[in-house]
Amino acid sequence: MAIAAENAGTDMEHRDWRQRMTLPVLAILLGLSVLASVTIGASDVSLGGAARALGDALGFDTGATLRDLVILFDIRLPRTVLGLLVGASLAISGALMQGLFRNPLADPALIGVSAGSSLAAVCVIVLAGSLGITVPVWLAPHLLPLAAFCGSLVVTFTLYAIATRSGRTSVATMLLAGIAIAALAMALTGYIVFRSDDTQLRDFTFWNMGSLGGATWARVAGMLPFVAVLLIAIPFLGNGLNALLLGEAEAFHMGFAPERLKRAIVVLTAAATGASVAGAGVIGFVGIVVPHVLRLAVGADNRLLLPACALLGASLLLFADILSRLVVAPAELPIGIITAVLGAPVFLSILLRRRSVIDI
Repeated sequence: MAIAAENAGTDMEHRDWRQRMTLPVLAILLGLSVLASVTIGASDVSLGGAARALGDALGFDTGATLRDLVILFDIRLPRTVLGLLVGASLAISGALMQGLFRNPLADPALIGVSAGSSLAAVCVIVLAGSLGITVPVWLAPHLLPLAAFCGSLVVTFTLYAIATRSGRTSVATMLLAGIAIAALAMALTGYIVFRSDDTQLRDFTFWNMGSLGGATWARVAGMLPFVAVLLIAIPFLGNGLNALLLGEAEAFHMGFAPERLKRAIVVLTAAATGASVAGAGVIGFVGIVVPHVLRLAVGADNRLLLPACALLGASLLLFADILSRLVVAPAELPIGIITAVLGAPVFLSILLRRRSVIDI
């Protein structure tokens, strides 16, 4: 018994040490990912060149070249910041969905948000050209992301209408309705794609696999408010999810409002995911794999898990983006291909490790 108690104490110390070190280590990893993202690509920029360009932007005479200034501020920095926002929002949204549905396989795509965004996007790509619809010049660059975001909001409001009765939102009904809506949206998307020409099909296929190649400061500014609200809400959502894991009645007696909490999680997840799809297209596996990996390392405490997901999700997406630039340079692979190649083996290994638990 003494040996067992000593082993248990040692295991607890190791777990506490991992939890204390998780956020600092992930923050360092994120910093390295940012440095790599702004310096590595088809046209490399040295750390010294990046530093000189940054100093020049701050008003110092650093002798930065015009090439470094253009690459850093017009191409790399908006792309890097967009990658940070998209990766963090997808990872946090996945953790929130898994906590809400108490299902480790849940992610924002499960409730149809991504499918709704894709349907709206393909309508813009295919139908706008086929019907001869003209839009103002200032709106044209923003039409596709705006449509994708509106598609996610339509799906969210539809889910609310279906799953809410007498002021109570049924998580089970929302899940089943989300699956049905996703299937319907995918069917309509398939029909519209079938009617598209070769150019439209290529445009939609590339967008649907995700890319940070179209990053601009305007897209970053459009997405920033949604991610900022999601990050600010993390402390409140973490405590609420921990209580909700014990059951809705227990959460209520602990001082939380389960219905309000569920609505906040779904709205924030839909908004952040819709903004991510609008900014970078459909990117898979980040919302499933990142929370899984971190639960193995730090446990299921959402107060630590959610900020850790933000850091690791951002780092993972930047790393995947770097690979997408280098694999077929000077061309770029869609980033969704990279995240699938990286994420699928990790996901399968997790399933194999937990197979006995899942079988039970």
